Amino acid sequence: MKVTAVLRKAITTHDARNRMDFLSDSEDGQRTSVAESPNMVTPSSCKSSGDNPTLTNASLEALQTSEHRELMDLVDRLRRAGLNSVLQLPQIVVCGDQSSGKSSVLEAITEIPFPRKENLCTRFATEIIMRRDAESSIICKINPDGGRSESEQIKLRKFSRNIKDFSELPSLIDDATAEMGLNEHRAFAKDVLSIEICGPNRPQLTLVDLPGLIHSANKSQSEGDVELIKSLVEDYISQKRTIILAVISAKNDYANQVILKICRRFDPKGARTLGVITKPDFLLPGSENERVWLDLAQNRDIYFELGWHLVKNRGDNEHHLSFAERNLNENIFLNSGRFKDLPQGMKGVDSLLKRSSNLLFHHLKRELPVLKEELDLMTEDVHMEIQSLGKSRRTLMEQRSFLADFFHAAYDIIKMNINGNYEDKFFGKVDIDAPIDCEKNPRRLRAVVQYLNIQFAERMNKHGHKYHIEASVEHDSGGSESDCNSDNLGRDAECLPPEHTGPLKLSRKQAIERVVRMLERSRGREIPGTFNPMLISHLFWEQSESWIPIARDHIERVISTCKIFLRHVMEYIASQEIKHRLLELTVFPVLKKAREGAFDELSKIEEDKLRHPITYNHYFTDTLQKAQYELFSAGIKDISQKATVEIDEKTWSGGRGYEKRSYVEPGLFRGMLDQLLERDMDRFSAEQAVNANDAYYKAERKYFIDVVAKQVIERHLIAPLASIFSPKVLACYSDKQVHFLASESPKVVELREHLENKNKMLEGGQEAFRMAMGQKYDD
Repeated sequence: MKVTAVLRKAITTHDARNRMDFLSDSEDGQRTSVAESPNMVTPSSCKSSGDNPTLTNASLEALQTSEHRELMDLVDRLRRAGLNSVLQLPQIVVCGDQSSGKSSVLEAITEIPFPRKENLCTRFATEIIMRRDAESSIICKINPDGGRSESEQIKLRKFSRNIKDFSELPSLIDDATAEMGLNEHRAFAKDVLSIEICGPNRPQLTLVDLPGLIHSANKSQSEGDVELIKSLVEDYISQKRTIILAVISAKNDYANQVILKICRRFDPKGARTLGVITKPDFLLPGSENERVWLDLAQNRDIYFELGWHLVKNRGDNEHHLSFAERNLNENIFLNSGRFKDLPQGMKGVDSLLKRSSNLLFHHLKRELPVLKEELDLMTEDVHMEIQSLGKSRRTLMEQRSFLADFFHAAYDIIKMNINGNYEDKFFGKVDIDAPIDCEKNPRRLRAVVQYLNIQFAERMNKHGHKYHIEASVEHDSGGSESDCNSDNLGRDAECLPPEHTGPLKLSRKQAIERVVRMLERSRGREIPGTFNPMLISHLFWEQSESWIPIARDHIERVISTCKIFLRHVMEYIASQEIKHRLLELTVFPVLKKAREGAFDELSKIEEDKLRHPITYNHYFTDTLQKAQYELFSAGIKDISQKATVEIDEKTWSGGRGYEKRSYVEPGLFRGMLDQLLERDMDRFSAEQAVNANDAYYKAERKYFIDVVAKQVIERHLIAPLASIFSPKVLACYSDKQVHFLASESPKVVELREHLENKNKMLEGGQEAFRMAMGQKYDD
């Protein structure tokens, strides 16, 4: 079966039952002897490991089928795409206590002759990537620890060395060690040395060799080093997709070897842990200690689901042996004494190669579908994060394009609002329980401005006049009907309670007396019984003195509403960082200019108001005549009632006798009618002036309300809003202004670059999956 079909089936069914079923490979029967194996090299034909070894690994390559290689190649492509920095990729780590023989195990598995200089390869994690390629090469890089400073990370990432064969490996590792800053004062690092080995006969396999766990500090290894190595090992083996090759040495009591305790803490059932026992040749044949270790190897003591494996490394006097000679010696030893009874599948480096390969293959088949699901979800999240940043704005052209899109969207929303069209989703739902002018409702600006205009008109009608003159037909020339006599009518506040804030109340008689006093002090050359035209001016100016403060307050409320509305538009369309720039450079200057224009217009209206009275509105004469008619009618009605007399009148029809009748006595009526005529010429003039002023005030109030709404609010505050984001405005912006408005902050640039790099890695991983599944393009 091709691997594409295997992977496609695994991803489609997400088969959780695909458990690792390879505690032992003894089911395959006895493997061929060393002499019979076509992959074994006889001692006579072996070259010493120091004879410039070539870049091949025939023993492991022969064990991998095409399915193995393609699945492992997929993981390798994911790793080369950089996904190991954002996702947990399936991997095998080799770990153990110091001097447990783990580096020798790694060397035997990979057939890479690591340098023998003490502590050279155990001072940092070493990632060994073997990959099939037409050209043979060895590339060494450093993956810096994320805890380093940015400058240090950049420096370490620049480190790259290419060598032609393994004889150059010691000097290459020396260079990497120095680059990491390791010396006698700093023994270990969390950086990863990555060695990629390519060749036409190389298998697909990645292993990570971790520094050995330190039991206690000494003069060359501090307490900090002990904790650092422990933390590093725990970081690796805690990852759920990591297969652990836990190497322990038979030279020491396994109960005292720290790696077993850590593995059992992170993998209690041993579902990811394969125990590897080294140095069995140090056990005394036939001893109790040898039996104890054999029990451990057969999973009778510390139980791992993946079981245990036994290998024999080179002895201190065998480092000159080739890999083939090393394997031959191991095979002879493990097929003698008590070890010969162990299944072939759980002893020797060749079976460890096969076991590790099968282990990783089944592990990949189980984990890759889950990994793909995580990859797709993470890609979707990154896409959303990038989208939330908006379009890239690195170049001036991108910045102008960004502003053009923004100006267009903002212009449309404002224009719809001015026209009272609330179809865009920006306006949201209507909250009928919230006040009309609350901070939520200004999104419907036209509705709020209409409401504020109506409130302004009501306030003008109720509180715009200084005096409220109560209707009265009393003609008594006697004392005042209120406690305020004619001597203090000019001091209105003294006639009212301190908490009163509305118009000052005056009876008609008080108002007339007050005007008489004004008339006497402003008399000109007019005929008695008439009044100076300027008297109406002074009366009107005093009566309407609160108009301008009321109008100013109305303007401020509309400006505040516009400001809130524009903030809502900014928050809806622009990001937080650009919102403040637009408000400062574009919105607030226009609002400031609009405010100044509005108050300038109001000042002009006030100047017109302070001129002599002018009106050609028939409403003035209608109101004046109506007021005079109502006063006269009220007077006629009053004297008619007073001139009415009752008499007993004889009825001549029906013999009913006398009955009461009433009628208006003409003489009495004429006498009372004469009393309606005002003979005091000043009082008569004052009464006419009061009537004329009231009529003129009402006519001017209607005009003032309309002119403030039209010429101040609409002309200067509402109409200019759409021009804030007009394309013409953007066209006039200099390059410097465009850059100021639309450029991304260094923080956003850094975040965008990070997300784009991450997205590139993730999409590269998705492409690797599609290629492996035979799907070059999305369905």
